[in-house]
Amino acid sequence: MSERPLSVTEDELHAYVDGELPADRRSAVEAWLASHQDDATRVAAWRAQAEAIHARYDAIASEPIPARLDLDRLTRQRRSWKTVATAAAVAAFVAGGAAGWFLRGATGVGPNGFEIFTTDAIDAHKLYAVEVRHPVEVPGSEADHLVQWLSKRVGYELRAPDLKRLGLKLVGGRLLPGPTGAAAFFMYENASGERFTIYSARSNAPDTAMRYNVSGKCSAFYWVDGDVAYVVSGQAERDELSKVATAAYEQFDPRTSRKGSSS
Repeated sequence: MSERPLSVTEDELHAYVDGELPADRRSAVEAWLASHQDDATRVAAWRAQAEAIHARYDAIASEPIPARLDLDRLTRQRRSWKTVATAAAVAAFVAGGAAGWFLRGATGVGPNGFEIFTTDAIDAHKLYAVEVRHPVEVPGSEADHLVQWLSKRVGYELRAPDLKRLGLKLVGGRLLPGPTGAAAFFMYENASGERFTIYSARSNAPDTAMRYNVSGKCSAFYWVDGDVAYVVSGQAERDELSKVATAAYEQFDPRTSRKGSSS
């Protein structure tokens, strides 16, 4: 008997998350997820992202199209065909509930862009910090491989900060989708099981000093250095989290944040 008595494709997993899976396939997919933890973890991550997007942007999707984007008005004013085409594209995005992704743009910045970036990092912390069996893709025992792999995927030289003096060991890391492309994610843990994470990705936001943000029980320190942004998240008190963020900040070489990996 084959390992997959019922073939479950990735398209079916996405359809399951989106509520578009045919009824006669739901039981097969749910049975598959019950016995395949990796796929179940991926599905949980997709569902969390979808819920976050709906929570943030559903209100925008229901807003009327701004007058400046009205096609009839633009046509009457004899705007160029390029302007009309651009307005049509924007209107289609708004009507389709995709305004949030459009506003993120190619940079992840804008009026609240870095807030979006930080929220993504905190959401990733909340999702994976509670995992027992699969908190990371690559364990901390393979730190060299982890750093090389993530550096190649994000396109700049990374390092996994040594936080032993703070009583933190590297649990490992994983690759995540970020607001501007691939994002690197490192996880650390202390003797009591408390976890801290470091999230890093490209950003076109201007350089910033370290700043603080709170989301429920989770908080984060974040900064931008060159074209790379970093977010250190945890559920610790601000002073304790500040020590972790400062230690990480001091170990990221600013010179490597401004150029892509040469390998």
